[in-house]
Amino acid sequence: MDENDLQHLPSVLKFKRCEPKKFKNSSHPAEVFGVLQSLRIDEMFCDVKLETDDGTVIFGHKVVLVSASPYFRAMFTSFEERNKDCIIIKELNSTILQLLINYIYTGEIIVNEENVKDLLAAAGLIQLDYIKASCEEFLQIQLNPSNCLGIRALADLHYCTELMSTSNAYIKKKFLELVKCDEFLSLSLEEVIQLISSSDLAVQLEEDVFESVLNWVRHELSCRKQFLPDLMEHVRLPLTSKQYLLKNVSEEPLLKNNHKCKDYILEAIQFHLLKSQKIIPIPKTIRCKPRQSGDLQKIILMFSVSPLMDNNFISLYDPTNNVSRIALDMEEKCHINHLVLIADQFVVAVGRIHRSTALCKSYPCIQMLDLFSQKSSWVQMPNMLVDRSRLGVGLLNNNIYAVGGENGSICLNSVEVFNVNLEKWQMVSSMANKRCNVGVGILNNLLYAVGGFDTSTKEHLNSVECYDPSLDTWKLVAPMLHRRSNPGIAVIDGVMYAVGGKQGTGYCISVEAYRPSVGVWTKVTNMAFENYSSEVVVIDGLLYVVGNTECINTLTIQIYNPKTNAWKIMQTCINDTGFIFAAVPVCRPSCFKTD
Repeated sequence: MDENDLQHLPSVLKFKRCEPKKFKNSSHPAEVFGVLQSLRIDEMFCDVKLETDDGTVIFGHKVVLVSASPYFRAMFTSFEERNKDCIIIKELNSTILQLLINYIYTGEIIVNEENVKDLLAAAGLIQLDYIKASCEEFLQIQLNPSNCLGIRALADLHYCTELMSTSNAYIKKKFLELVKCDEFLSLSLEEVIQLISSSDLAVQLEEDVFESVLNWVRHELSCRKQFLPDLMEHVRLPLTSKQYLLKNVSEEPLLKNNHKCKDYILEAIQFHLLKSQKIIPIPKTIRCKPRQSGDLQKIILMFSVSPLMDNNFISLYDPTNNVSRIALDMEEKCHINHLVLIADQFVVAVGRIHRSTALCKSYPCIQMLDLFSQKSSWVQMPNMLVDRSRLGVGLLNNNIYAVGGENGSICLNSVEVFNVNLEKWQMVSSMANKRCNVGVGILNNLLYAVGGFDTSTKEHLNSVECYDPSLDTWKLVAPMLHRRSNPGIAVIDGVMYAVGGKQGTGYCISVEAYRPSVGVWTKVTNMAFENYSSEVVVIDGLLYVVGNTECINTLTIQIYNPKTNAWKIMQTCINDTGFIFAAVPVCRPSCFKTD
């Protein structure tokens, strides 16, 4: 373009009215830093030299180092190094420092088995969070039974909380493989105790924990045998088999001459004797309580009746992967209305057995299943003092309460409790109102009888009564907003919820909440739809309504979040789910596999 062309251009450009537009060159930072890296390599415009102990000198630009690292920012602004152009870096070797400086200029870092330990330490010193996180991720991927203890120690040394948590979980999960590695034998006493005292250690047999302790002691027998009492305190000997206890543990020479260890053996023998005498032996110490096998995530155990297969069974639902499946057939045809969990181990089923007789009579059915037994069998429990159907059931202080119900055609207001220690039913004070199909909730060590149906007046109830076991007295509290029988009752964070239930001839979707501090019921968001059959359980602060729609092969889960006051719907299909009549949240059972 020459001077003549310029003369023909308009002096002022005219545009239609428009907004300014912002343009951003996404490649600009990379291009600029690429140039800066080239300048650094060519030692151009560099104003600082970093020298390591081996004499290696690495050039750089203060302004670039300061912009990337709080360590360098403090060095070049607040300390005497700000006036120097050559800085001695004593804490790092030249290879690692070169990697860090290259990262500052390029944003790239290569982590491998040879450099990860030094990089992790250096990233903490220089305060390069991205490199530290990259090293943590690399180590998480590399976790295996032979190095997990070392990686955990590294995470602890450098305050890597996520890596520490991941390592601990891995160690507990892979315990049986870990104890075969040399790293385990090199642990300190405190580290062994920390490991074997974990309630979520992934072991099916406590015998494996006992054997691992003996192996650790025998590795340096002369100096470690004195620690046996400290170690045996955390081995759950009562959970070993009776045969193993008498043959292997009692006859172990290392334990025979130790009085404290002999006390632990005696405790285990006494617990086995108690188990043979009691239906539900409540653990007195942590040594008598089963470990949770490294999986504390709760699942929902459900009782289902299948009209297609003409049987009933126990099924499981796992909220983490939305999978449900049949787990265990019931040996006898029965109709279970309630499932309760005692001491996180014993599931008690309350219902009735239907037998084909000329009179087609049904009989009370109370059974117990030990989730941590190796046998998936139900044990018959003593029947209630009063033959009652359509009752409410609640668990308070490991005691089972049978509330109201119906005896023949007579509606009941009587209440009885199964004392686990005495293993018998006892009558307690009666309610003011007769109630069958009553909801039962436990809140602040008090038992609430919520709603129900009075067969004498043919009315659904909205009244609520509260029982104090310490005083053996009932009192009426605020009535619900709606009349309902068979409501699902759940408690979350000190708030009791009444969910759904029956009103008139149909089921309702309304939900209301009761706060004792306020003393009134308030409305919360309705469920999305009504269920033909529904049970309410609580897992991790969420309320799960488990039941069926018209399609019995579809298990429908409605989940309520109190923090958002909102519901979401999950559906899962299995072969013939059947109708759900009872549900209870439990940790992973040993008596049948869940995967």
